[in-house]
Amino acid sequence: MSRRNAAELNAINKSGDGDWVTSFDIAAEEAVRGVITAARPDDAITGEELGTSLAENFSGIRWSIDPLDGTTNFIRNIVYYCTSVAACDADGNWLAGVVNAPALRRTYWATRAGGAWLNENGTTRRLPGPVLARRGGILGTGFSYDEETRAEQVKDFLPMMKGLSDMRRLGSAALDLCMVADATLDAYGERGLNEHDWAAGALIAEESGAWVHRPKLASPLDGGPSEPDRLAAWVAASATDLSGRFPI
Repeated sequence: MSRRNAAELNAINKSGDGDWVTSFDIAAEEAVRGVITAARPDDAITGEELGTSLAENFSGIRWSIDPLDGTTNFIRNIVYYCTSVAACDADGNWLAGVVNAPALRRTYWATRAGGAWLNENGTTRRLPGPVLARRGGILGTGFSYDEETRAEQVKDFLPMMKGLSDMRRLGSAALDLCMVADATLDAYGERGLNEHDWAAGALIAEESGAWVHRPKLASPLDGGPSEPDRLAAWVAASATDLSGRFPI
């Protein structure tokens, strides 16, 4: 559609004025859960909108779903939104991840030790990872919906920009991480994300050859991290020569 209306999408606020959920978020998560459950009924599923589903005969594999990363972009008809799905084992090792961005006609995916890949407009290629020592480097980042948290995040911004030329704030952590993998961005770092925001994108960036930092936080199966722990934790990815700029 050329224009979107939040009311027509059944959009409601969750934690803040910019934190939306729509009927599309719910429908997308239900669709992904249906596919996973049909293929792997003994796997656990944790999702942004529908919580945790744990099978009686748990296989040890858990899926993390962000049905619509970039919901505000979706509502405003900005093209940077996606569905992100990833799987990890009982030890928290991420095994597979996919990020589908329909408005961009891109699907990114990776498997552990299997490389990172992109299908764009029907053409598939292996992702090269970020370019070392590239001039005019660009940082991707994001900021909290909460004003006080955002003020704290801004303090970290200028040190992260040292030696880089510009910044992009695209509104989807999953796609930011994928754009490190495809060398669009040279680095990405953000505080305060939820696991479903970065689960697939971090694996895709890592398998492309990028340096990646994931936070060590409690699993959703154990109740997840406390809010202070989550808000303090960093996710980052970059070319290896840029990894030292993040306050991790």
